[in-house]
Amino acid sequence: MKEQILNNIEQIGIFIGIIMGTILLAFLVNRFFRRLIRRSTNHMNNDPTNYLFLRHALSGLIYVVGFSLAIYMMPNLRMIANSLLAGAGILAVAVGFASQHALSNIISGLFIIIFKPFRVKDRIQIRELSGVVEDITLRHTVIKNFENRRILIPNSVISDEIIVNADFEDEKICKWIEIGISYDSNIDRAKEIMREEVLTHPLNIDPRTPEQVEAGEPLVPVRVIALAESSINLRAWAWTKDNADAFSMGCDLIESIKKRFDLEEIEIPFPYRTIVHKNMIPNEQKT
Repeated sequence: MKEQILNNIEQIGIFIGIIMGTILLAFLVNRFFRRLIRRSTNHMNNDPTNYLFLRHALSGLIYVVGFSLAIYMMPNLRMIANSLLAGAGILAVAVGFASQHALSNIISGLFIIIFKPFRVKDRIQIRELSGVVEDITLRHTVIKNFENRRILIPNSVISDEIIVNADFEDEKICKWIEIGISYDSNIDRAKEIMREEVLTHPLNIDPRTPEQVEAGEPLVPVRVIALAESSINLRAWAWTKDNADAFSMGCDLIESIKKRFDLEEIEIPFPYRTIVHKNMIPNEQKT
C-alpha cells in the first residue's frame, strides 16, 4: 500500500513536472523569438512575418507534445484516454467536422506565409477595413487600424478576399489631387498654382525614370479631367515614398491650394439653386 502511494506521488510529480516544463519551454521559445524579431526589425529591410508565424507554430507544437506526454506518463489517464479513443468513432467524426474550420485557418495561414500577399507592417485594405498588419497567427491575422483598434480576421476569410496592399513590391504612392474650379476662372493659372504647390511640398518625390526625364515628361502633370455641371475638374499627379506620406501630403495640398486660389481669385464652385417664384393670380381675375 505504501509503495503504491509513493508510486502515485511519483507519477503526479512527473505529470506536474512535464506540465511545468512545457510551459517553461514555450515561454523561453516565445522570449527567444521576440528578441530575434526585435533585433531583426531594427533593420528596415528585414521582414518579421516568418519569425512571428514560426513562433506561434512552435508554441502550439510544444503545448500539444508536452500535454500528450504528460497524459501518457500517467497510467490511469492513459487508460482513460485509450478507452475514449477505442469507443470514440462518433466523437472523432464530430471533432473532425468541428476542426475543419480551424484546420482551414492553419492551412490558409501557411499559404499566406509562403506566397506573401501581405507581410507584417504592410498597409492593406479589405472591403471597408484598412490598417497595418500587426501579426499572423495560426488562426487569424491581426490588423491594427488607424484608430489603434485591432481587427482579427480568420486566415481562411482573408485568403479569399481581394486585398489592396499599399506596400506590395513598390511602396511609392501616386496621390491624386483633384479640385474643381468655376467656368469663369483661369484654367492655366489654376493648373500652374497646383503644380507649384506640389513641387514645393517637402514630401513630394520624383518617380520618373532617366528615360522619362530625358524625354521631358513633367514632374507634376496637371490636367483637365472633366467638364462637370458647375465646375472644371483638375487633377495633379503627386508622388510620395509611401502611403503615410501620401495621406499627409494630400491634406496639406488641399489646404494650401485652396488658400492660393483665394488669393488669386480663382473660384472653387459650390452648388447653386435658382428659385422661380410665380405670382398667384387672384380668383377674381380668373373669372
